[in-house]
Amino acid sequence: MMQILRSIPELSQLPSPVFLAIGVFDGVHLGHQAVISTSAEHARAVNATPVVVTFDPHPEKILRPDKAPHLLTATPHKVALIRALGVRHLLIISFDKHFAATEPEDFVQQLVQHSKPLREICVGHEWSFGRNRRGNLQLLKKLGAQFDFNVVGIPPVTVNGEIVSSTTIRRAIEAGDLKKAATMLGREYTILGTVVHGDDLGKKIGFPTANLSAHSEQFPPNGVYFAEATLDGVVYPGMVNLGFRPTMSSGGSERILEVYLLDFNRDIYGKDLELRFVRYLRPEKKFENVDALVRQIERDVQQAREFAGA
Repeated sequence: MMQILRSIPELSQLPSPVFLAIGVFDGVHLGHQAVISTSAEHARAVNATPVVVTFDPHPEKILRPDKAPHLLTATPHKVALIRALGVRHLLIISFDKHFAATEPEDFVQQLVQHSKPLREICVGHEWSFGRNRRGNLQLLKKLGAQFDFNVVGIPPVTVNGEIVSSTTIRRAIEAGDLKKAATMLGREYTILGTVVHGDDLGKKIGFPTANLSAHSEQFPPNGVYFAEATLDGVVYPGMVNLGFRPTMSSGGSERILEVYLLDFNRDIYGKDLELRFVRYLRPEKKFENVDALVRQIERDVQQAREFAGA
C-alpha cells in the first residue's frame, strides 16, 4: 500500500532517515523513473525511507495558466503510475500562488526541519524550484553541505540519441507518433478519464458510447482508433472517436473523446477508464447522413473486432 502525505510537516511521521526524490514527474517517463528508482535504491541500501515528492497541479498551470502545456498525466493518473513503481510514500504538495512565492532556501529548510533526519535529495539534473525558479542543482548542493544531506542530480536519459523529456513526448503524441512516445515513457501512452454523460447520440444510432472527460491531457490527432480500455483492472477492446463529430453536431469547438466498448452494456458513469490508443483506423470525416455514418461505424467495429481477436 502507498501512503499519500499532503503536507511537508507529515514527513515527521515517517521512519527515519528520509531520502527524497523530488519533481513534477508529468508522464512518469524513463527520466522520472531514473530519479525515483535511484533514490529508492540509495534509501534501501541504508535501510532508510524513500519518499517521492511531487506537486499538484502542474506548476505551469499556476505560473503561466495561458501557456500551460497539456499534461501527459493528470494527478490521479500520475499517482497510479507512481504507485505501480512500488513507491510506498508519496508527498503531494499543493502548488498555489503562495507556494510559488516560497524562496528555494525556505522550501529546503522546511524539508530539513520535518524530516528526521533528511539524508538525501535526488532530482533531475535540470530541475528548478522556488520563487522565480531560482533553486537549482547548484543551490541544492550548497544547502546540502549546510544542512548535512547528500544531493544527487540524475543526468538525462536518452533514447535513440534523443533526450527523454515531457515536452518531446507531448510533441510525439500530438503528431500521432505513439511508438516514439511509448519508447520514452517506458510504457504505452494512456489517458485516464472519467466517464461523463454525453448527449446519448451514440445510443440512438445503436452504438452506445462512453464520453470521457480527460483532465487537460495531451491527445493524439483526431480520428478513429482501435483502443483498449482498462476498467477496474479488466481490459476491454473497443473503438475511440476523437474529434468534433462533424456528422452529428454543428461542429462545436471542443474535442470529444468517445469510447465504444465491444460487447459491453454496463452503466459506467462516474467510473475512471484508462485508455490506450492501439492503432489509428481512419481520420474523422463528415458523412452526408446518419445512415452513411452508421455503415462506416459498422465497418470500424468489424475492424476493431479483427484486431481484438488477432
